[in-house]
Amino acid sequence: MSTQGSRLQGKVAIVTGGGSGFGAAIARRFGEEGAKVIVADINTDGGEKVAALNPANLIFQRVDVTQADDWKAVVDLAFSKFGRLDILVNNAGTTYRNKPTIEVTDDEFERVFNVNVKSIFLAGKIVLPRFIDQGSGGSMINISSTGASRPRPGLVWYNASKGAVTNATKGLAAEYGPHNIRVNSVAPLLSGTGLFSMFTGMEDTPDNRAKFIGNVPLGRLTEADDIANMCLYLASDEGSFINGTEMVVDGGKCI
Repeated sequence: MSTQGSRLQGKVAIVTGGGSGFGAAIARRFGEEGAKVIVADINTDGGEKVAALNPANLIFQRVDVTQADDWKAVVDLAFSKFGRLDILVNNAGTTYRNKPTIEVTDDEFERVFNVNVKSIFLAGKIVLPRFIDQGSGGSMINISSTGASRPRPGLVWYNASKGAVTNATKGLAAEYGPHNIRVNSVAPLLSGTGLFSMFTGMEDTPDNRAKFIGNVPLGRLTEADDIANMCLYLASDEGSFINGTEMVVDGGKCI
């Protein structure tokens, strides 16, 4: 259970996909630790509800992460309202339902790579120069997946997109580390946030969950707070020497 703290006091963050799931938990956790957080999401209703949970520290901005103008607007908001930007969490992502790869449509392929990969390309072009200009560096955290290193049938192009996220994270970390910009990725296992069927291709029944969880040494799915707590560590000064690392949060599934 999270508690109020000050591990991010004085820091400013943008969390994409902040209106639900992992993003909502990350935004809430950052706000609890003193950060000013822009909850960025294409879903206005979800984003506003999350921001309303802590109006002193959270504000909402509608952002389509595939659009450069939206990235410029949200970064400009961070600087105009709070005077700086210290943390970016690239959490927004999408997938298609697990199915034979030859059935994946062109639209599904393009959407997965636009949301999961192009978004980080745009973030790099727009956020990294601002990190450099302010002189104090920054922390970029990219939400990847265990599928990046352990791809499985039926989600080939989703897993490939997350492989690109993990690879780009390492390249950015090597290139921008000299500017005191740390870039890391977090690779969650499947969570119970309503996407079990999408990712596994199985109906979300107690029996099917039990079969999946049977391969997880710690015996459960990922919870949103697991990811929020890892992101908090990477965003805080406690993670100041962590750069270019993939933090796998999977209860031992990928051993």
